[in-house]
Amino acid sequence: MVEYLERAIEPLIVALFSEVPGLLLTGPRATGKTTTARRHVKTIISLDRPDEATAFRADPDAALRYLDEPILLDEWQAVPDVLGAVKRAIDADPRPGRYLLTGSVRADLEAPTWPGTGRLIRLAMYPMTVAEQLGRPNTEPLLDRLARGAQLKVPDDPPDLCGYVELALRGGFPQAALSLSDGVRRRWLEAYIEQILTRDVELLEGHRDPVRMRQYFEANVLNTAGLVAHRTLYHAAGIDRKTAIAYDRLLTNLMIVTTLPAWSTNRFKRLVRTPKRYILDPALVAGTLKLDTPAVLRDGDQLGRLIDTFVLAQLRAEETVTEIRPRFYHLRMEEGRHEVDVIAEFGARKIIGIEIKAGNAPSRDDARHLIWLRERLGQDFVAGVVLHTGSRVYPLADGVLAAPICTLWA
Repeated sequence: MVEYLERAIEPLIVALFSEVPGLLLTGPRATGKTTTARRHVKTIISLDRPDEATAFRADPDAALRYLDEPILLDEWQAVPDVLGAVKRAIDADPRPGRYLLTGSVRADLEAPTWPGTGRLIRLAMYPMTVAEQLGRPNTEPLLDRLARGAQLKVPDDPPDLCGYVELALRGGFPQAALSLSDGVRRRWLEAYIEQILTRDVELLEGHRDPVRMRQYFEANVLNTAGLVAHRTLYHAAGIDRKTAIAYDRLLTNLMIVTTLPAWSTNRFKRLVRTPKRYILDPALVAGTLKLDTPAVLRDGDQLGRLIDTFVLAQLRAEETVTEIRPRFYHLRMEEGRHEVDVIAEFGARKIIGIEIKAGNAPSRDDARHLIWLRERLGQDFVAGVVLHTGSRVYPLADGVLAAPICTLWA
């Protein structure tokens, strides 16, 4: 049995639970939500188990009343009426630290009404970061360090390019990343994807075609970390726009596909408005396309997309616990004159720009878009960094650094 590794979100759970009555942990399946939530409660109710759900189906208010708090209501969507009972209990007694809910993100997004408004704080929990996998959950998020001008450190054992590819292929799903051999992990990932493409698609009224769903998902995988017109994706899958929108909604609600919206500002003209699409965890790219390290290294386009997807997965997982609470965007000018992989906007429109390179020694030329952005934004440009696969931190220009990707977990 694998030893439990603390998650970065846990101090935030403790802090919030000391002041608010209820929390809702959301996130993709198999990211460890239930395992983590169990550590912060006295009573655990698994509502997907018929014997435990019976009382809650009959009278959820009474079933809650005599349980020792804090209470974990796991898979709450199996008995949706429990939300109304939680609402009434909190309205009657808003003491902090009473209820922690985990379950399907689809259920609360698609419910006609949501009783949790003003009563439950939603926290997103993503696949594990490398820092968490190494037992370093308290590593300060990279964006917080950049925002306060801290010196970036490099671990004693920085990966090389092959090491980064292997980390990306391993991904962040706890069971697969921590306890399975490479061959078994590939089968686990294939089964995970199969669940989405065969079982979850059954929930889409009028669009229940797992073959077309697979084609559409694979089109997204092939274009991860890219700007691609929606029409291109659904034409590649042989489906119409209406079906593609339904598939998009499902994949987004399952938190398997994510997007970086185009950054907008009245300071720049001719900005591309197309969002940048990502598969949430790079291991799902490997599981879909049957990739291993040699295959990735032989394909320059696939290598760049995988490293970009890997870095964004680390940043996205840190987002919940950052002090600066950024919103992520990308920037691209029409005709490709300037582009920045990730724009982190926070505070009063302060900006940190991030470029991601698979090379190990970026030059000033690799930072030219960040330098341009700094010159245009002035004091609103807080920092720029070119993340690379080498082992050194060094300046590229005033306010712009080159730093190894592994500074994320140093």
